[in-house]
Amino acid sequence: MALTAAVETATRPVTPRHFVRLKLRIMGNGFRGQPRRVLLFVGGVLLGLFYALAAFALAAVPGFTGNAQAAYLVAALGGGVIAVSWTLVPLVFFGVDETLDPARFALLPVRRRTLVTGLLTAALIGVPAAATLLATAGLVISAGALGGLGAALVQAVGVLLGLIFCVAVSRAVTSAFATLLRSRRTRDLAAVLLAVTAAMVGPLQIAINRASADTDWRRFLPAADIVGWTPFGAPYTAGFDAAAGDWWAAPAKLAITALTIVVLLWWWSHTLESAMVGAASTGRAARVTAAGAPVDQLFPRVLRWARRDPFGAVLAREVRYWWRDARRRANLISFAVAALFVSAMVNFSEAIWSEEPTRDVTTSPLTFSLSMIFVGTLAAVTLANQFGFDGTAYAADIIAGVPGRVQIAARATAFAVYVLPLVVLIAVIIGVLVGEPGWIPLALGTLVGTFGCGLAVNSMLSVVGAYALPETANPFALNTGAGVARGLLSLLAMLVTVVVAVPLLLGALFAGDVWLWLALPFGLLYGLGAARLGSVIVGDVLERRMPELLLTITPRR
Repeated sequence: MALTAAVETATRPVTPRHFVRLKLRIMGNGFRGQPRRVLLFVGGVLLGLFYALAAFALAAVPGFTGNAQAAYLVAALGGGVIAVSWTLVPLVFFGVDETLDPARFALLPVRRRTLVTGLLTAALIGVPAAATLLATAGLVISAGALGGLGAALVQAVGVLLGLIFCVAVSRAVTSAFATLLRSRRTRDLAAVLLAVTAAMVGPLQIAINRASADTDWRRFLPAADIVGWTPFGAPYTAGFDAAAGDWWAAPAKLAITALTIVVLLWWWSHTLESAMVGAASTGRAARVTAAGAPVDQLFPRVLRWARRDPFGAVLAREVRYWWRDARRRANLISFAVAALFVSAMVNFSEAIWSEEPTRDVTTSPLTFSLSMIFVGTLAAVTLANQFGFDGTAYAADIIAGVPGRVQIAARATAFAVYVLPLVVLIAVIIGVLVGEPGWIPLALGTLVGTFGCGLAVNSMLSVVGAYALPETANPFALNTGAGVARGLLSLLAMLVTVVVAVPLLLGALFAGDVWLWLALPFGLLYGLGAARLGSVIVGDVLERRMPELLLTITPRR
């Protein structure tokens, strides 16, 4: 009897219910003996509940006031912002929850269709999905108040389809970019696609800021009509079309959403196989290396000058990792795109949206300095969990006895090898675009000074606030609760970096025009001094916390 029951259990078809149960069990096991992870999860639940209730009220109020235009505007633009956030935020900030790693199913006899539907169903179980469902549920109340029970039912279907669309698009996009970023042959294409996607954030934020200052919301109705017929806004406006009597538009928009979900799931299923295998091209085929000592062959060409000692060894290793590791390379690309567009948005938003096009609207040196300080803080925030990239491989450093100061200094230098050229390029581009080439030294000094402060701050956070990353080929994957940790660490790192970089801001406030030339030498000295002091202090802390740090960054299976 026992054997028969075991055979029946083994041959029973796998359903999405099994994936949900597996995720809940893994989440429960991951919380055992991890009070910090439990607190982060609870904090994420409370934070998500707060914003969800606020969005619920905002979506429901226009229906009770009887303002159909305002209700449609909130549904189209608000729903569009939510859908775009699900598309972009996992790429550039929080990542995606990989409690169920697709790579773990590579050797199991699970059909691709079953795997995709199961992973999608499991992805619907979580704080982001629950918060999104609660926030958009206010649209059902608003549509019902305007059009009765029929409109409310249509909108309820739209809200559910919208949630499935949001989860599907986030998984499909991150899976596709994970595949692209693992291949060095296609990293340029990945950078372009990410740049195009991230470029949507700037105009969207400018439009929202402009709308908040302008009381004439009707000027955005044409844009809302356009968004309402896209997959980003269609599921959230179907009920309001029904309330307005356009019953033909409601099923059409629901069909657009359903068809888009099918296409996204098909796309995800085809990129998921690569994510399960985890194979990646490492570039050209093997070539004959030049003659030389074996140790010299481990150093990239740009580091031929580095001394052959523990510092040089860690430096050479980290330089290779930052370019070859898909997870690290994804962070570099995200920083480059976000920094360029954010700085451009800050310096040009006023000129673009000026009511008087003939007026000479330009940015001020103070605004310019503030944008550079933000870019400098953003440049170093990736190091807030630099040891998490290593995982169990960090044990090699402990066994080798690499001193803490050497590790911190070498890791910061390796990161600067890639970031400093990007910082210089951003300073030159923004200085030329604002029409003030003379401000380039100001930009360079502010960026380098802030970046040096950020290295010190983020290095400390990487030792005392590290968290484990999942063992997966997806560079955007995070464990349950790690998204909150990553967001809080990033915010804390940026705030502390800005505080440490206050002398740079004071110089821009009180030094006047002379600061345009003093900023460069002062920023270089201040940034180098902050980075050096940080490596000494953080290195001593690392010496005492190496075993604890290894335990913290080791993924729980």
